[in-house]
Amino acid sequence: MKLRVGIVDGGFERVPPAALHAAAQFASGDFDGAESSDGGVRCEAPHRPALPHGECVAALVLDAAPTACLLDARVAALARPATPRLVAAAIDWCVAEGARVVNLSLGLADDRRVLREACERAVGQGVLLVAAAPARGSPVYPARYPGVLAVSGDARCAPDQWSRLDPASAAGAAWGTCPDAPGGRPGGASMAAARFAGIVANHLVQHPDAGLRGLLDHLAAYAIWHGRENRRIAETDS
Repeated sequence: MKLRVGIVDGGFERVPPAALHAAAQFASGDFDGAESSDGGVRCEAPHRPALPHGECVAALVLDAAPTACLLDARVAALARPATPRLVAAAIDWCVAEGARVVNLSLGLADDRRVLREACERAVGQGVLLVAAAPARGSPVYPARYPGVLAVSGDARCAPDQWSRLDPASAAGAAWGTCPDAPGGRPGGASMAAARFAGIVANHLVQHPDAGLRGLLDHLAAYAIWHGRENRRIAETDS
């Protein structure tokens, strides 16, 4: 069975059919786009256009892990940003669909119980969560939660390289990689997280029995750079 990577984002359509395992769209339980009073979330077949951000994220994951099979968990639309409850429902769905890695190229300003508990459930089942963390400024969630691999952009890295950063910094990113979007266009932490999720997935494809400890040891041993970059990092999308 192919290794499955969940992508919690705005959706994607420009991937080979064989690279997609399943897709779902998440929306609040009412029909006006607002969070419903009972906290309900609808999981339905995608019927809104995919967003460019999601297309870029999927492309970067597959570029680093070409044999991975993707799960398209859509939580954002043009007029509806992702909410903690939608992201939490999407994480739970990815885990139920057999994801080994879940990419979260997003960051929410506030710690919310529903999101924290969804991450705890995923991590408790051995699922690797990769989330974007800004290079500077206040921490964001879910990158700040225990067990989540927090990733920032590091302009020192080539697309197939990564760095070991300082998780004690304000933003809390432990890892960094190339922040460029597909085609070398300017990107940021969300693009770096997607690329790192692909790097992690590719390692698990080659070492399917690797546990979290083995993965972290590998990442630390083969990090090209250590410590934060002193130059200014472009963070145009995070």
